[in-house]
Amino acid sequence: MSLVYAEFVNRNIIKQASAMTNKLKIFNGRIITPFRVIPRGSVLIVDGKIAKIAEGDIEEPVADEIDAQGKFISPGFIDIHVHGGGGHDFMDGNVEAFLKIAETHARYGTTSMLPTTLTAEKEELFSTLDMYEEAVKRNVRGAQFLGIHLEGPYFAMNQRGAQDPRYIRNPDPAEYKEILSRSTHIKRWSAAPELPGALEFARFLKSKGILVALAHTDCIYEEAVIGFENGYTLATHFYSLMNGVIRKNAFRYAGAIECAYQLDEMDVEIIADGIHLPPSLLKLIYKQKGTDRIALITDSMRAAGMPEGESILGSLHDGLKVIVEDGVAKLPDRTSFAGSVATTDRLVRNMIQLAEVPLTDAVRMMTRTPAGILGIEDRKGSLVEGKDADILIFDEAIHIEKTIVNGNVIYSRN
Repeated sequence: MSLVYAEFVNRNIIKQASAMTNKLKIFNGRIITPFRVIPRGSVLIVDGKIAKIAEGDIEEPVADEIDAQGKFISPGFIDIHVHGGGGHDFMDGNVEAFLKIAETHARYGTTSMLPTTLTAEKEELFSTLDMYEEAVKRNVRGAQFLGIHLEGPYFAMNQRGAQDPRYIRNPDPAEYKEILSRSTHIKRWSAAPELPGALEFARFLKSKGILVALAHTDCIYEEAVIGFENGYTLATHFYSLMNGVIRKNAFRYAGAIECAYQLDEMDVEIIADGIHLPPSLLKLIYKQKGTDRIALITDSMRAAGMPEGESILGSLHDGLKVIVEDGVAKLPDRTSFAGSVATTDRLVRNMIQLAEVPLTDAVRMMTRTPAGILGIEDRKGSLVEGKDADILIFDEAIHIEKTIVNGNVIYSRN
């Protein structure tokens, strides 16, 4: 056997062994761990899990290799509130929309997400839940689905924002129990805690292990506190469609915003697109709540990842016409925002550039904190041995080079 042929045979044996064991090594990168940044390290992935993290190189001859070329190796971004992207909405009524949204956001660093609904007719909601069931099975090229987030319909009419007023109502036990019986994938539900029946609603969800979030609410401080005690532990898109200090009959009352600041245990999610919240508020929230209580969210609608211009919020057949300009969706009369078009890389970049937050803290609010809020920190949200290999490679400007979900490269910039 010639030396050339022997080398060829050996290379093929190694490739076959790598394919059988499903190993991937990422090396020569700055690894963002929960504790520090390893200036030059390697990550070994075996069968979709993180098997080893080390300084320098890891000797593993049968693994496929990715040279990070000195860029950052980060946990994948987790978006716990997202409606759409790439020209699609989760309420479009077809599985293809789910898949295209997942693929769109994967290009910007999202490795897992909670598809989110809008206030709608019950039949349309049921259709969306059915579509999710099929989409989970077929989603192999996009960000992983973690379950469904129901946003509404139990909201304060005065704080509806761009939600359709035709479908806003108070919690009805018969209705929400029927909805929950329709799907086991509902992981989160956003509602206004001051509504009649809203506390009973929250207690029921909590008994089922579902995250309850305060949203689109007119509640004052005292009502928000009672809501928190009954399960409303997360403030949905903090500051948006909730009260701060108000006056009633000349007296001042604190609102949900002050409650979130006062209660150290209350989590908040923020749309850090630099528009929904200006830099001054991003800095204030970060200063008061800290990285372990803040989850960055896109709250993005179908126009995320698309050119600016006219678009639709919600489903194509029954949605609201909006206009996208200045990096945000607006109502046609421009009296209110109508959704975000942010992507997760933009959120992290803005927290660093606008809020002057350290890179490690910005990444934590997009990874470990949302994982903790969802109760999945045992398997996602940080680069730790044994966890899912949801990994990003990005440069100093948070431009995504590669997106890896469960050890599989689903997006590569080059």
